[in-house]
Amino acid sequence: MQDTYRNRQRPGCSTRRGPSPAARWNYESAEYNGKEAHACLHDLTNVQTNGSEAAAEFGRIGPPSLTAKVIPRVLQSRTAMFFPTRRRLYDGLTAILLLTTSALSQAPPGRTRWSEDQASVWYSNQPWLVGSNFLPASAINQLEMWQAETFDLAEVDKEFGWAEALGMNTMRVFLHDLVWQQDATGFKHRIDALLKISAKHRIRPIFVLFDSCWDPAPKLGPQHPPIPGVHNSGWVQSPGAAALEDPAEEPRLEAYVEGVVGAFANDSRILAWDIWNEPSNGNGGAYKKQEIKNKQDRVLALLPKVFRWARSKNPMQPLTSGLWEGDWSQPEKLDAIARVQFQESDILSFHNYSWPENFEERVRWLESYHRPILCTEFMARSVGSTFDTILPIAKKHHVGAINWGFVAGKSQTYYPWDSWEKPYVLNPPPVWFHDVLFADGRPYRARERELIRSLTGAYQH
Repeated sequence: MQDTYRNRQRPGCSTRRGPSPAARWNYESAEYNGKEAHACLHDLTNVQTNGSEAAAEFGRIGPPSLTAKVIPRVLQSRTAMFFPTRRRLYDGLTAILLLTTSALSQAPPGRTRWSEDQASVWYSNQPWLVGSNFLPASAINQLEMWQAETFDLAEVDKEFGWAEALGMNTMRVFLHDLVWQQDATGFKHRIDALLKISAKHRIRPIFVLFDSCWDPAPKLGPQHPPIPGVHNSGWVQSPGAAALEDPAEEPRLEAYVEGVVGAFANDSRILAWDIWNEPSNGNGGAYKKQEIKNKQDRVLALLPKVFRWARSKNPMQPLTSGLWEGDWSQPEKLDAIARVQFQESDILSFHNYSWPENFEERVRWLESYHRPILCTEFMARSVGSTFDTILPIAKKHHVGAINWGFVAGKSQTYYPWDSWEKPYVLNPPPVWFHDVLFADGRPYRARERELIRSLTGAYQH
């Protein structure tokens, strides 16, 4: 019997690979198999390694809380076949557990960045991802979308239905830290309500946690009406400048990130978490005078923490943050903030509002890193980025494609960026900048609707 236990391959117990999830469950469970426990512990205490390796090996089986469960049962069993005395067994296990406790206390919580293989396996189980950056036509910004008084689930349902008819299967949706601060429980309920609607329409959102673009002074409560003729005149940053500048605000921001991600970490209705939208954006035009002087430094200090906070909740969904400026062809060419985005993202994402040849060049840059790629912002018709030119390239390279703007509404993103300098109050622009549909669901351009449905396969259903 002793030789049988010593030499047979034990399920979930190897001094090289560690136990299987089933074996871990057995150890933690009151119904664990005592013989397996004895055999595994025997291997661990006789492995020809140093103490740290033994501790690490035992750490793969389970947490230090196993002391109370495993050791007494082993000491009460026929351990003489493995060890001369029970005291020797007890001393050996205690040393291993102390080393394991020390190692675990120093290890960062949560999961690590996905390997290339893990990311590839995840992506192989996704359809070709196509969608829009989503804000209901009834909202001017994230706050108006998510605050209880203006949360318009009927509008979301209607617009998601239109997206489903186009064959879209994802939407990029921005959250906001102030809504969490105001009413965390209610915010979670509203996110869940949106997810129920999205699941009905076979759409899996990407949720964006933070954003460095546009107004740096967000305020809860009623939002101002749109400025006539101006692009995205009410969009707000998260966190705002005051919270970003003050290190004392970090615990509140941490609670928001961990609270939201933790609440939905195992929710298959969510496609991914976008940690920070364009973190290095300095808003050189509209809001430059209102930005804090050390914005880049504060973002650089906070961005890796936000990734760490999100990962501490062990989300099943990938984390990302979209590259949007500079040269990404080689890691050493990335600026400091982009390097954090690149090094921390499970899957790679990027923004591009340029000509198709420029878009494809960026795709080829990112393909060299062997991770899934999503373009989480594109489509600005008057500067060369259109559905006609970009979607076929994205499909050829199996790159997810998420355009900016879905239904024309209070965000007014059908006006171009230069509307901040010359508002379109007398005449509309010659061509819509962003957005796909009119407020009644009609397409801005019928050919675009046909193209999207053809490439997504919506015509086949």
